[in-house]
Amino acid sequence: MLHRPFFRWVLTLGVLLFGWSAYLYASYPETRQIDLTVIKEKADGRCTVRWEDPYHDGGRRREAAYQCDPDRGALLKPSHSILGTENGWETGFMFTEGQHKGDLEPSLDDRDPYALSDGLVLIGLALIAVGLVGGNIRSSVRLTGARPKTVARARKLYEAADQVAQDHAQARDAVRAAWNALRHEQTEAKLSATPITRLIKGVAVGRAAQEVEAAGARTARDVLDAGVLGLEHMGVDRRTAQRAHTAARRLADDIEAALSVRLDPAASGPHTTALLVALHVLLEAGAEAHQMARTGKELADELDRVLAEAAPASGYRSMLRAGREQRETARSAVTELRSLMALAEQEGLPARFAQTSVDLLRAPEDRNLGLSARVDFESRTSQYYGLLAQVVDSRGALADG
Repeated sequence: MLHRPFFRWVLTLGVLLFGWSAYLYASYPETRQIDLTVIKEKADGRCTVRWEDPYHDGGRRREAAYQCDPDRGALLKPSHSILGTENGWETGFMFTEGQHKGDLEPSLDDRDPYALSDGLVLIGLALIAVGLVGGNIRSSVRLTGARPKTVARARKLYEAADQVAQDHAQARDAVRAAWNALRHEQTEAKLSATPITRLIKGVAVGRAAQEVEAAGARTARDVLDAGVLGLEHMGVDRRTAQRAHTAARRLADDIEAALSVRLDPAASGPHTTALLVALHVLLEAGAEAHQMARTGKELADELDRVLAEAAPASGYRSMLRAGREQRETARSAVTELRSLMALAEQEGLPARFAQTSVDLLRAPEDRNLGLSARVDFESRTSQYYGLLAQVVDSRGALADG
């Protein structure tokens, strides 16, 4: 269930009402304060007043009902004994613009022009207060459980664990790649050394072999490179071309299946050197590397799952947007992350992961590393062959060195 921003909408509504009130207030015509002559007045303050309207030609006196202040001083009220006149005095506001220019601002009836504006501002301020207070309280509750630093530390541990597993897999892939390249090289050498006479057998072997050789294909490698169509274009009849190509393909499969590769440290071939170096890196890293790779893979898988559940707790904004169930799941996931990290720290896994990655990422083109691998192969040949058999899972036999 996603977060519903109730108090945010309350706050927004309050701001809109406040803005509406400000607009209404600003839209009212301008007024100015003037003196009013009170002609007669009742006890409740209802009175009749006279004022000078300067906006008519030559000015004129006007009279209207008005709500005077009944609590003002007695000297300001109509009194023969005090002022010597029956008129009193009051102040009011006169419109100075608009269609009511020269009129008094209403005071006796409910048509107060500022009543709606005042009401809107009061409601708006109340809603703003509710939105701010309620939103802050709700946000404080929702933010409990947000642990960005904990999630960030867990991600670093995940990256280290995943990296060591990838580095180990990359080191093993380097062995397989060098091994396949060396096997391919030796297979190609045997195919290039196999003459046509060993491919085409039967009564017409001489004539067929001469026909293929005359076309320019003298070895099994030449036949495979040309293919059936190529041999036909070279002048070999289709039946002989198919026969020669099938025989060459079968020979290649037989050679690859029965190929026994012997690692010769004295060989100067790049594939032999690459294979020795790749094996040397894995042997130097030792069984610890294999164990760390396995541990890293298991830990990375576990952390990946828990981190996905703890995603809302990775930041305050994401925690605010999450629903209740997501927040509860995130809090539980953070607790699980702490347990996983505590166990990893207790076993020293972060440092061991980093060291294993360093051991597995030695530069294969380093000449000194190639020399070390050749020397090391002489001292523990059986371990090199044993590791090679484990990594490549080859069908071909490994020659005893």
